[in-house]
Amino acid sequence: MPAPIEKIAPPTAPPDSPKIVGVRFMPVGKVYHFSTAHLRDVRSGDWVIVSTTRGRQMGQVASLEPPRHGAADGPLKPIERLATNRDLALKKYWETQEITALALAREKAQTLRLACKIVKAEYTLDGARLGFLYSVEENIEVHIEPLRAALQLAFNAKIDLRLIGPRDAARIIGGGGVCGQTERCCAKFLTDFSPISVKMAKEQGLSLNPQEITGLCGRLRCCLAYEYEQYVDARKQLPKRNKEVGTPHGNGKIIDVLPLKDAVVVLVGETRHEVARADLQPLAQPTASQEPSLAARVRAGVEPLAQPTASQGPPLAARVRAGVEPLAQPTTSQGPSPEEPGHSRPDCNNCGARRSIGKKQERKDQHSHPPSTPQ
Repeated sequence: MPAPIEKIAPPTAPPDSPKIVGVRFMPVGKVYHFSTAHLRDVRSGDWVIVSTTRGRQMGQVASLEPPRHGAADGPLKPIERLATNRDLALKKYWETQEITALALAREKAQTLRLACKIVKAEYTLDGARLGFLYSVEENIEVHIEPLRAALQLAFNAKIDLRLIGPRDAARIIGGGGVCGQTERCCAKFLTDFSPISVKMAKEQGLSLNPQEITGLCGRLRCCLAYEYEQYVDARKQLPKRNKEVGTPHGNGKIIDVLPLKDAVVVLVGETRHEVARADLQPLAQPTASQEPSLAARVRAGVEPLAQPTASQGPPLAARVRAGVEPLAQPTTSQGPSPEEPGHSRPDCNNCGARRSIGKKQERKDQHSHPPSTPQ
């Protein structure tokens, strides 16, 4: 009798693991992550109530992410609950109160003569905290405590003053961009600000005039980073400027590079030609038998400079400056120098005859006179 076949039970579905959602508190801003351990029916776009270091706030779910493994980032705060219609109405009410608080804070700052700009006022959902975002110009120190004390007396809430950068201030203020767009990139879709440098403008061949590469925030434009990587990759495939290349129009020198066109501008004679990279031909390089000149080998560090041998010794001028070789002194046979008292000038003062320097000794003796004795 065959053994009965054991029935294998189907595997049970694992319990639904908690999700990690990204919540945004501003229409265009940074996304903060929260856990939905006890709230599983959260969808993208829902309004939720969370507790943060700045108090209880209401945000909108921006993304749904799979659960993360490991606790490298630490435990996440959970979402308290979904927002109700009453919460949405309460949020609208506090937004209207923020306009009045912002105007009063700017008036207080002007009265105290503080060099700061109040950008925005933010109420928490329960109205227990009132935060003010302000910005200051570069290299200016502002003592904000007097303003905090004045605002604490004016509002029945805990006052928080937070300093923000010029880019964040431009995002909150909004407005049109210098490029002609009706809305700035930072206020339209940029959630994080990447570092911008002048090298990005140079790589793209843009003018380095500050008025052309600076945004309304006073910093380099964020759009300089949009095509920077494409320019870098394209330039790697093209030869550099001032290089001699062969073209269908003849041999010439590259005077400009067009990365986005994958071409270069070559000067052939006195005519400029735009040549694609596929039509460029490298010129013949010198063979190994053609050794470089001595000056080229010295500049490259291959050929050292010739050093004087021990028999030659240092030059006379170097030995004199070092104190090794004294200056040559006139010998007694040369006669008195023009600076001596007997002949202070080339002309003889006693006989009126002109002294001939460097003549024979017999001629010097004819015009020599004994030194005068004191009276």
